[in-house]
Amino acid sequence: MNKLVFATIAVLLFWAGFVSSISFMEAWLKFRAPGVSLPVGLSIGKTIFNALNRMEWVFLFVSVLLVFISGNFKRGASSSILIILSLILLIQTFLLLPGLTERANTIIEGGTVGKSLLHIYFGVLEILKVCLLVSLGFKILSNQIPNKQIPL
Repeated sequence: MNKLVFATIAVLLFWAGFVSSISFMEAWLKFRAPGVSLPVGLSIGKTIFNALNRMEWVFLFVSVLLVFISGNFKRGASSSILIILSLILLIQTFLLLPGLTERANTIIEGGTVGKSLLHIYFGVLEILKVCLLVSLGFKILSNQIPNKQIPL
């Protein structure tokens, strides 16, 4: 496997791990720590998720660049998955995160908010994103393995 392909897979899997550790662990564990009130937890969450979002744009740019340079940007699965990942990031950045930030600010300032599905939408997109990242990594890896018949 050449170095560009290895780097591409590494970035994709690192990105998936980054999202998984923050979205699926940090996001809810911080509220279980002693002394962390809802406003403090939301303030921490806003900072972390904004930083994660910026890093994800860097991961996307690097991934597209590496996929393109390594020759894996053919019509088909790789390009489709990258387009879907781009759409997910656009939706999260410009539709969901601003709404979640507004809700968090209201609570931090002592206000109350009604029910919302924003967290559910965000979580579903996070799960989809991680699945797509791992899938793309395996797709690129499988392109490197010659088809061999395995005798039974």
